[in-house]
Parts: sequence; structure tokens; C-alpha cells
Amino acid sequence: VQLQASGGGLAQAGGSLRLSCAASGTIFSIRPMGWYRQAPGKQRELVATITSYGSTNYADSVKGRFTISRSNAKNTLYLQMNSLKPEDTAVYYCNAPVIGALKEYWGQGTLVTVSS
Repeated sequence: VQLQASGGGLAQAGGSLRLSCAASGTIFSIRPMGWYRQAPGKQRELVATITSYGSTNYADSVKGRFTISRSNAKNTLYLQMNSLKPEDTAVYYCNAPVIGALKEYWGQGTLVTVSS
């Protein structure tokens, strides 16, 4: 199983970025998925989750600014990030949590840097 995250980069405060996570080697459509982030010197934290049928959940810090979505046809998870703030600077990881007998997997991370 591979989760390949992409789309990170440098953005100005108030700007937008869209992250993608391409999944292979797993039955993507049945799996809940999530995005996490880890800022320098901090613990990894949950950003957003989406169930296999599209129900979403967000950390309070990103509600109203970030949108998680998925394309089961493309085996891809997305995170649209708008109104970015410097405190959004972190390495962002996509995650496929444990479900039934299926193991948990993490993507390799993509760096998002927001300048003020």
C-alpha cells in the first residue's frame, strides 16, 4: 500500500493550496481517510477526516477554511486549504486508519509553509 502526498509548497498568508494524496494497493473506496499535520517542535495533530461515504470532520483550527474531499474513481484524497495562516505551516500527512483487518498507513508528508 502506498499513499503519495503532493501539493505542498510556499504560500502567503490569506492564500490557498490544494493537497492531494494518491492511494494504491488498497481498496480506497471503503476506507475512511484523514489529513494530519506536524509543525516544528509540536506533536502530530488531526486536521480533517472523511468517511468512505463522504461525511467529514475538522479540527476547530481549520473549520471554515479547509475542505477535505475524495475521489474514489481516482483513488485520491484532497485537502483544499484557503485563508492560510502562518500557524498552518507544517508537514501534512495523509492517513488511512485501521479498519477491520486492514492496517493503518501513512503518506510520506508534504511541507506547507505559509509566510506572513
